[in-house]
Amino acid sequence: MTQEVLKYICLCETIDPQKAGRRIYNGGMYRKGEDPMKKMMDALVKPTAGVGLELRQVPVPEPGPGEVLIRIRKTAICGTDVHIYNWDPWAAEHIRPPMVIGHEYVGEIAALGAGVTHFHIGQRVSGEGHITCGHCRNCHSGDIQWCRDTCSVGVDRDGAFAEYLCIPERNVIEIDDGLDEDVVSFFDAFGNATHTALMWKLVGEDVLITGAGPIGCIAAAICKYAGARRVIITDFNDYRLGLAKNLGADYTVNISRDDLGAVMKDAGLKEGFDVGLEMSGAGAAFKQMISVMRNGGKISLLGISNEPVELNMNDIIGKGLALQGIYGRKMDNWHQMSYMVQGGLDLHPIITHRFGYKDFQKGFDAMNSGRSGKIVLTWSE
Repeated sequence: MTQEVLKYICLCETIDPQKAGRRIYNGGMYRKGEDPMKKMMDALVKPTAGVGLELRQVPVPEPGPGEVLIRIRKTAICGTDVHIYNWDPWAAEHIRPPMVIGHEYVGEIAALGAGVTHFHIGQRVSGEGHITCGHCRNCHSGDIQWCRDTCSVGVDRDGAFAEYLCIPERNVIEIDDGLDEDVVSFFDAFGNATHTALMWKLVGEDVLITGAGPIGCIAAAICKYAGARRVIITDFNDYRLGLAKNLGADYTVNISRDDLGAVMKDAGLKEGFDVGLEMSGAGAAFKQMISVMRNGGKISLLGISNEPVELNMNDIIGKGLALQGIYGRKMDNWHQMSYMVQGGLDLHPIITHRFGYKDFQKGFDAMNSGRSGKIVLTWSE
């Protein structure tokens, strides 16, 4: 075992084992006589504070009681992964290197911990990335997305950009064999869009989406699938606005040059938008959204701001707007995602790049360029 790997293991031992997920696997995958201490895997590691990732050999995690070991087949790069790669202020506050990152994936079950009875070896699965306490009021009421003690895969504990991932059985999601793995690889992000969009009634409604990142584009597709009359999406990035158009947005608005009011008039909106989905985290976009909502409109807020946003509360009160913060996914969103895809929702246009995991640098370069949608990394041969 190399000195680098030994250093990695020692550093991991200083982290809460419940959150670390870094135990060495000595279960049934090994040939007779094989030393389990030599069982290693490839993984994308955030080695230290600073820009970049490294492909390293790390120990395969061991499934403890009630846990499942998943052999990763495909992963997708998320905006959170880009924050970690770039080591921006959010990453510096939340990430403790060294750790394996990544939380969007699909794979198959490789091993079961003691007491796991619902799943079987070889079963196709993904997983809910927010591991919750199971004991608080929100967990007891089924609102696990609001658990105050959430531990996130790829953020608070080792993630899915690896050949294997270990998570609790209750977080494992069975995936129908008929679903395309490329699409399932980003079900985590799809779930954010589903939670945001389906928070409100959409049939016959006019929807404004601010932010044409991959989740905003997916939300546009969901809104049209769910029966929205008009879906208008705003951004600065023409490339991503093009993706939104391909996914079903009726109108795209580049706010650096286009007049949203003129577009609304052309689309036949008379009183303003019924539903707003704020995906950008930009204060200016949120303020514009408030200004064009109809009285009694509904707004979902998913985008995270890098700085405090100053608002005129009187605008919100006077219009009687309903604002709902969105975090993560409801567990039922996993069922909704599968059913929408099976019912004809086509998300393939959001996939713009595919690479093997050893070419991960190309994927992150594409994400940082602003000229990409979802990027899928393949981990199987």
